[in-house]
Amino acid sequence: MNRAKQKTNYAFQRYIVYALIAIVLSLIQFSLLNFVVVQGITPDLLLVLCVWISIREGRFVGIIAGFLIGITLDVVSFDLVGINAFTKTIAGFIAGSFYQEGKEQLILHGLKFLLIVFISSFAHNLIYFFFYIKLSDITFVSFFLKYGVAFSFYTTVFAIIPMLVKRKERII
Repeated sequence: MNRAKQKTNYAFQRYIVYALIAIVLSLIQFSLLNFVVVQGITPDLLLVLCVWISIREGRFVGIIAGFLIGITLDVVSFDLVGINAFTKTIAGFIAGSFYQEGKEQLILHGLKFLLIVFISSFAHNLIYFFFYIKLSDITFVSFFLKYGVAFSFYTTVFAIIPMLVKRKERII
């Protein structure tokens, strides 16, 4: 019984840490990332966190994390209510599909993590921007390349940072 209680406490502590990381990343997303905008494209750090949680905890927790991160973004950013919740939930679902119990650290520290971030980001961005872009003003190819590939690639580049931080911790 005591061991089960410790396991529950450990999980609860991880979720608190995830919430704190989400708050810090939100502050960075809304303040500092304005300095790294390229052609109107910014990386989505909260999406990277959602993918990280999905790979680490599994699909169900990833879906919940995606929804909570997204709905918080909707409220804070005065965005179309529900769109961030919907798209981040989809991203959590997709990333959680790659969850493999016992192999979380191997995935999180390898190139597979970057591929999962790209795939999740690609689906997230296509759905998200579909609601904002007047499709008659842009060709499908332009939409696909800018809002699908370019945004996803830039987010994936920033996903290298948590990989390097975790690798450095493993070395120490």
